[in-house]
Amino acid sequence: MKKTDLAKNDAKKLMGKMVAPGATSFGTTASLAVDKREQRKRDQALGLVPFAVKLNSDLVKRLHDLANDRGLDLNTVVADVLNKGLDAK
Repeated sequence: MKKTDLAKNDAKKLMGKMVAPGATSFGTTASLAVDKREQRKRDQALGLVPFAVKLNSDLVKRLHDLANDRGLDLNTVVADVLNKGLDAK
C-alpha cells in the first residue's frame, strides 16, 4: 500500500467520524438523544399507552393554547381535559 493510499484511508476515517451520529463540533455540548426503544420502556413503566386520534384543527389549537397558558406539555393537558370530561358524566 502506498503512502498516499494510507493518507486517503486516514482522511476517510476522519470524515466518517465527523459525520457520525453524536459527533459535535468544538465548543458545543452534545445533547443526549433518547432512543425510541428506551423512551417506549419509560412510558410503559409510567403506564402510558400511545393513543392516536384525529381532531378538528380548531380543537387542537385550543388544546395547544391551554397547554401554553398552563405551562404544561400537551399530553398532560389532554389527560386532564379527558379526565374532567369523563368524570362529569
